[in-house]
Amino acid sequence: MSVPQPPEPIPGARLLFSLDPAVSHLNHGSFGAVPIGVQRAQQRLRDEMEANPLRFFTQGLVDRIAHTRRHLAGFLGADPDGSALVGNTTTGVAVVLQSLGLQPGDEVLSTDHGYGAVSLAIQRECRRTGAVSRVLPIPLAASDEQLVQIIRAGLRPGRTRVLVVDQLTSATARLFPAAAIVGVAREHGVPVLVDAAHAPGMLATTVASIGADFWVGNLHKWAYAPRGTALLAVAPQWRDRIEPLVVSWEQESGFPARVEWQATLDYTSWLAAPAGLFTLRSLGVDRVRAHNAALAAYGQRVVGDALGVPPAQLPDPGRPGVSLRLIPLPAGMAVTIDEARALQARIGERLAAEVAVMSWNGRGWLRLTGQVYNTADEYERLAVRLPALLAQR
Repeated sequence: MSVPQPPEPIPGARLLFSLDPAVSHLNHGSFGAVPIGVQRAQQRLRDEMEANPLRFFTQGLVDRIAHTRRHLAGFLGADPDGSALVGNTTTGVAVVLQSLGLQPGDEVLSTDHGYGAVSLAIQRECRRTGAVSRVLPIPLAASDEQLVQIIRAGLRPGRTRVLVVDQLTSATARLFPAAAIVGVAREHGVPVLVDAAHAPGMLATTVASIGADFWVGNLHKWAYAPRGTALLAVAPQWRDRIEPLVVSWEQESGFPARVEWQATLDYTSWLAAPAGLFTLRSLGVDRVRAHNAALAAYGQRVVGDALGVPPAQLPDPGRPGVSLRLIPLPAGMAVTIDEARALQARIGERLAAEVAVMSWNGRGWLRLTGQVYNTADEYERLAVRLPALLAQR
């Protein structure tokens, strides 16, 4: 089977970023990359803030935040009045978990594809409240139908107080059928919290079409916003129960202001986020999505071939449009988190290539991303040099 052809580069896209040209940045999924124009928009806001801090914070800032929220929520297909800006997806998850009023004997259900920090948040809330965390194992190669059936069988109506699932998993680059999962959970009366950290900007699915009780996604990964920008969307029946992690002066205003307002927080990342959407729209949203997904698939195949992985053993994300791809590492390599981090650092230092190395279910995985600033030769160079580095273990 021949290697697929890489997509045509988007002219001028690489010049929009200030990334070090001596490094191949193949891990956009972890921290994103902020376009230069967005960096400058945020700096102008910081200059405004520092020129007169009192005026910046006390004259209209709450309204400016609300205006920004409406803009971002509109792009994502979420109800602006039922959404709140938060620092990142993990923060949004923590807000929801501590607002549920969990009690001893309640159960928080999740899957073994969940993000590590979210799993830690669940464990902490369970320790605090006496609730129980239960994790459903789901095979990496499970079909959407099998995945939904596993979750259906795992629900315990009357005991499962919330189901936490990913829209697109970080560790395994797998797209979950979020809307179908929500439908099954609703049949059993179980609320659903969707971790959509990678969805905004990458996936075309709207928040409203998923129908989750809680949905939270980062805009600083694939929507080019400054870091520290995420949206938490909450269904109407839950909004009065959502409490911030820290009480501030907008507490009596209710949701979403009570969650958004955190006194002297640096709000410039949120206020500059629409500039990120402007960049994405200027390049062409559909064009960027198609380019990134095709480039990630090309990189997966090229590097997979170099490591001797048959195409049939390269994990499929579930459907087209996903800009994250996994490649299995040799058996016995990066089987722990510490080993994965050490290997990731070695690849960065020795090969000048920033990648993600994941440890999942006792197996090491290389995760690659595709972004408009990447070119096919970056994956080809990694494919040439990576096998020798792995052989040195």
